[in-house]
Amino acid sequence: MTIEIGTYGGEWDELRGMIELAFSAPWSEAQLETEHKVWERERSVVATAGKQLVGHTGAFSFELTVPGGQAAAGGVTMVGVVSTHRRRGILRDLMRRQLTDLYEAGEPLAVLTASEPVIYGRFGYGLASDHQEVTIKKSSRELRKVAGVEDVQVRFADPQESLQQTTAFHNAEALTRPGMFQHSENFQYYVTHDNVTTSLQGASPLRCVLAERDDELVGYAHYRTRRTDKGFVDVVRVHSSDLAAHAALWQFLLDPDLLSQTTYEQLPSDDPLLYLLVDPRAANATTLDGLWARLVDVQKALTARTYAEDLDVVLGIEDDFLPWNAGSWHLTGGPDGATCEKTDRTPDLVLGVRELATVYLGRPSLGLLGAAGLVEERTEGALALTSRAFLSARVPWLDTGF
Repeated sequence: MTIEIGTYGGEWDELRGMIELAFSAPWSEAQLETEHKVWERERSVVATAGKQLVGHTGAFSFELTVPGGQAAAGGVTMVGVVSTHRRRGILRDLMRRQLTDLYEAGEPLAVLTASEPVIYGRFGYGLASDHQEVTIKKSSRELRKVAGVEDVQVRFADPQESLQQTTAFHNAEALTRPGMFQHSENFQYYVTHDNVTTSLQGASPLRCVLAERDDELVGYAHYRTRRTDKGFVDVVRVHSSDLAAHAALWQFLLDPDLLSQTTYEQLPSDDPLLYLLVDPRAANATTLDGLWARLVDVQKALTARTYAEDLDVVLGIEDDFLPWNAGSWHLTGGPDGATCEKTDRTPDLVLGVRELATVYLGRPSLGLLGAAGLVEERTEGALALTSRAFLSARVPWLDTGF
């Protein structure tokens, strides 16, 4: 039977049925309702066999922070093919249609989180950020002294009643770090709704604490507590405007009554906590992949960001999946902006679009990819200069899964 790929025009309940078949682990009613709340119908692309839905990919409309600015990005979500129709090229066709739609809509980037990361490299996605999963036992919670902590008051607040306040704080921080995106009204609901409680045995409702100094908000944290054979504090997010507020929030999260350890699955890889702990082994940190990025339109993507130092380079981009990106691109830029144009000049560097995506948000580093044989330097010195220019002042971080 012929498989057709097209924009979805149906209802959520039909799509939900296909999603439940495509994902091996069943989603709870709360999870499905949360996904429905943020679903953008017009951005769903489906594969159909006759009248049956057999595959899907969707996207959220994000304003993603990139070095020096923001760029429109499709946040790819709910990607799946039902088991009866796998290994027929359906996922490839869904990906190509989705990326083409993004390109035609003028969105230069696609981003996703990957349940199986080896899948997406063949579609041009590169690992653009990472983070740390930490588990800190109560016996190892001691932090170095930080000036000003005593001036910060930490108090409980209702997650919903404080939502406008915490969202504004989050969105202000998001403007300063690549990889974060603005929380829209729908995503405010998404990040505070108790959609995981039923999947974590013994988990409490989402809790919120605010950090204040002189009645001004300087940080907040969302977390849950959980009692099984051990007692846990499961941190969901921590945001702060300065080191004292950050230390005050972590002192609270690391020292709960009756609970033995604190976990956080998305700690930034450059977070001060890793250096504030007196015991350097206390965090028991494991590096995990975060945001995967795909340059849908190389020209628009490269001009959407700024560069750490002045740069004048010709990049030879290889992209078999989206052929309009392939070829030589003359990139000139610096801290104040950039231009990028197609050229017939011989490239100074040759690399795949996947490798370009890997460093696009400022994650170190193009030089490391070159050392691994993934970037070809044709003009001496071009790799080192370009590698420095692509670095961002802050390590990219995805704070919100989707």
